[in-house]
Amino acid sequence: MSAPAILEFRDVAFSHGEHNVLSGVNFAVRPGEMVALMGANGAGKTTLLRLAAGLLQPGAGDVLFQQRCIREWPRQLFARRVALVPQELEVPFAFRVEELVAQGRMPHLGFFGGLSAADRAAVEEAMEAVDLMPLRHRVFSELSGGEHQRVKLAIGLAQQPDVMLLDEPTQHLDLGRQIELMALLDKLVARGITIVAAIHDLALAREHGSSGVLLMPGGQAECGALESLLQPELLRNAFDVTDAALESYLGSTVAQETAGAGEKNPLRRPAAEHGEAMRRRHVPGRNRQRPPKPHKID
Repeated sequence: MSAPAILEFRDVAFSHGEHNVLSGVNFAVRPGEMVALMGANGAGKTTLLRLAAGLLQPGAGDVLFQQRCIREWPRQLFARRVALVPQELEVPFAFRVEELVAQGRMPHLGFFGGLSAADRAAVEEAMEAVDLMPLRHRVFSELSGGEHQRVKLAIGLAQQPDVMLLDEPTQHLDLGRQIELMALLDKLVARGITIVAAIHDLALAREHGSSGVLLMPGGQAECGALESLLQPELLRNAFDVTDAALESYLGSTVAQETAGAGEKNPLRRPAAEHGEAMRRRHVPGRNRQRPPKPHKID
């Protein structure tokens, strides 16, 4: 018997004015999963994550966390359990890494707002988890894109959440940093954190995700095993692409759509081969892939 859902969308709809963004979305996330959220730009991935974080309210339906409607959770308690890691983090002042990561403790602070010994320990643990200790005194604006992503993850980890919602965590990262970040997410899942992540690279989604949500035109969603979602007909409809464009992206012939068990998956090439092909395409003259940087996660 499977574990009860930790996060669930029940017939959720959401609109911006007269524009329907999501319509009748149903899916459940089990504890310890990494769910890949996929779809075209503007399909509603960020909206869905913000609904899951309680920052938006659905126009219809319910979003539940641990079998309880999100709007019924005390806000501060909910913020301790669910962390949203946004696409961009605007930091107008010269904040240092450690100061930013400490912002993740805000839901845990008492009336006077000072960091306790437990709060400082949580901040240190979060920085250690994503290998930020050598950068703890650096100014955020001076860091690279990959380092920015690790800082954002550390802020979320400092909340000590059960669920992390990631909005395109591999955005703006080169291949090596994407590999490092996805390996880090795998380790966070192994620690017991449930992850829902918007991911554009379908090969990364297939390699690292345990299940998926594919947003379709009109606001509907296809949900389930990634093997069943990453099929030519669904991908053409979701991304409004031709067979030729799909072939070019996948780097191989689109699988023929045949009924039954013989149907091939368009992403049948192992992710390692996909990464190697991308490395050869974008980094000419280099014959070795940079190994992932080790991370301090038990």
